[in-house]
Amino acid sequence: MPLAVYMLGLTIFSLTTSEFMVAGMMPSLTQAFDVSVTQIGHLISLYAIGMVIGGPLLTCGLLTLRIPNRKALLWLLGFYAVAQAVAASATSYDIMAIARVATGVAGSACFGVSLAICAEIAAAESRGRAASIVIGGLMLATVLGVPIATVIDQHWGWRASFWLVVALSVLCATAIIFLVPCSRASETVSPAVELAEFRNRHLWAAYATSGLIIGATFAAFSYFTPILTEVTGFATASIPWLLGIYGAANVVGNMVVGRYADKHTMPIMAWGLIVLGAALAVFALFAQNQALSLAALIVIGLVGVPMNPAMIARVMKTAHPGALVNTVHTSVINIGLGLGTWIGGLGISAGLGIRSPLWVAVALAVLGLLSLLPYLARKTANGTPCADQ
Repeated sequence: MPLAVYMLGLTIFSLTTSEFMVAGMMPSLTQAFDVSVTQIGHLISLYAIGMVIGGPLLTCGLLTLRIPNRKALLWLLGFYAVAQAVAASATSYDIMAIARVATGVAGSACFGVSLAICAEIAAAESRGRAASIVIGGLMLATVLGVPIATVIDQHWGWRASFWLVVALSVLCATAIIFLVPCSRASETVSPAVELAEFRNRHLWAAYATSGLIIGATFAAFSYFTPILTEVTGFATASIPWLLGIYGAANVVGNMVVGRYADKHTMPIMAWGLIVLGAALAVFALFAQNQALSLAALIVIGLVGVPMNPAMIARVMKTAHPGALVNTVHTSVINIGLGLGTWIGGLGISAGLGIRSPLWVAVALAVLGLLSLLPYLARKTANGTPCADQ
């Protein structure tokens, strides 16, 4: 696997640390901006909104200008670093909210361009594995980035965590200059060519399943900290280690899924959703039990976010894996992330209890499995999955 693929993984690590670290510093941000836990949870949703709306538009602009993917990624990382610096310097909730939207816009385009570069430099039969390495940055963000950011928050304040991400963004941009191969502007696909891919209904079916999988996972993850402290009874100081365990499970799951995502795409997602739904239900029913909660946390970590390589492999089999197709995929995933977090917060606000996001997650996992049923039923004469699956 080219070294550049691993560098793209480090880039995703930097972006994802910023996106998810709010979940581990909810108490500090609640106190800093004098707002509710639900409003802090909305900062995750706002980041996702930026990814959903701004990412595809920004990517279309880059395609229209026929900017090579490597140069586009460098520009996007520069914009991301500036927006993240504004977040680190925020003195009010409104400024922080605007900065989160801006980083989401840049982050979505970075995801799409990074995966497009990945598809360019990896062999077609290894794209799922290459994608698992790039998305491995997302897993490492949960096992290293988010816990480290939480520890920094608890010892040096939340601003220090945000400035750390600024430094990582600059480091990644510098490394990309030297390690990612240049591409010619003539190789850049036009917006019209990429837009034609969206007439494929199977692509939208793949997008829908991806959104539901991530929605189910993050409806729960976004509220792990208050659930584990207020219901399960873990001390606040133990949250970084619990998030680290969850992140380690993400890494292990991603390694396994990435190895088999190209050949067993649909079975991975189907069984993954079944196990994810069961683990979420156990967590919701027995959240007051520390042993069962920890076990459920680990299982959710193993099968939730680690389905990403299979999701990406499915999209890359269904349509040309250009920057816009991948960016829209990222946007759809973040629609699920944002809606899951938002609906879970509504349950808490409505007085349904701090564990209500877990039941929202169960419902989304069931919907995700239902979205796969038409494709699981479609087989060729020799019993193998159809090519568009």
